[in-house]
Amino acid sequence: MSQQPISLPAKLINGGIAGIVGVTCVFPIDLAKTRLQNQRQGHQVYRNMMDCLIKTVRSEGYFGMYRGAAVNLTLVTPEKAIKLAANDFFRHHLAKDGKGLTVFKEMLAGCGAGMCQVIITTPMEMLKIQLQDAGRLAAQQRKPGIMSPTKLAATNTVLSRSYTASPAPGRAVSATQIARELLHTQGIQGLYKGLGATLMRDVPFSMVYFPLFAHLNNMGRSSANGTTPFYWSFVAGCLAGSTAAVAVNPCDVVKTRLQSLSRGANEESYKGVVDCVSKIMQREGPSAFLKGAGCRALVIAPLFGIAQVMYFVGVGEFILGQTPFNLLSA
Repeated sequence: MSQQPISLPAKLINGGIAGIVGVTCVFPIDLAKTRLQNQRQGHQVYRNMMDCLIKTVRSEGYFGMYRGAAVNLTLVTPEKAIKLAANDFFRHHLAKDGKGLTVFKEMLAGCGAGMCQVIITTPMEMLKIQLQDAGRLAAQQRKPGIMSPTKLAATNTVLSRSYTASPAPGRAVSATQIARELLHTQGIQGLYKGLGATLMRDVPFSMVYFPLFAHLNNMGRSSANGTTPFYWSFVAGCLAGSTAAVAVNPCDVVKTRLQSLSRGANEESYKGVVDCVSKIMQREGPSAFLKGAGCRALVIAPLFGIAQVMYFVGVGEFILGQTPFNLLSA
């Protein structure tokens, strides 16, 4: 990596645009991932991703697949911007005399990016998960033999009333309501529940993803002009993203369970990461840590493929008038 100055505003614009485009494309799969991960053995509402999406459309309508998308689209811009820009920033300052980075330094840069992004990721995931999982709880409530409306357990009365209510769009709980109630009852730490689990997921993810992407992307670099075609950056982003996503999926399952405020009857609560891992192992077995792995790979692959195309094509630099727009190279 060269020691040329980097433009932080351009990197932030690239990351923001990439996040919005990517999330819009893959959000329904992310919703299915959350609902599948929150299912307990013996109380399944959905068999697989397609079954989840079909049942969601039937019971909640097409826009039911985008429940929680508003908070994600609002916060994904700073989240992706921080993640991609931080990695670029750390790589730039870890490079010496224009020489390439060692794998250790690439992992160190990824670690720094992962630690920076959780400032936004934790509250974003916290709010998103409540909205995404509401439909699963409502479906459990309707399914005979699983639970009754009076048995719906929740840690918060506002959330409980919202989730046991009719799923009509006009009565659905909003992210603003959840955030306001959490701040009122628990303070800022309420929005940062599951911070440790989020760090446990995002730091290893970034340590795997960024070095792997850099090496895959360099494989497509032209020896003539030293640039990489945009389609190669897309493929490299997809491969690196899906690999890293599956690798840290057990951490994502733990994070999702810890951040779910409302639970059905017979769905246990957790005191922390260790307690969550222990209970999942005892009651559901090791395979439970792979729940939603396929969905997560399908979410992350195009999300980061699109992100890297936007980022390396230099949309932000073009908007700021720093470089011409060139789709054929990155």
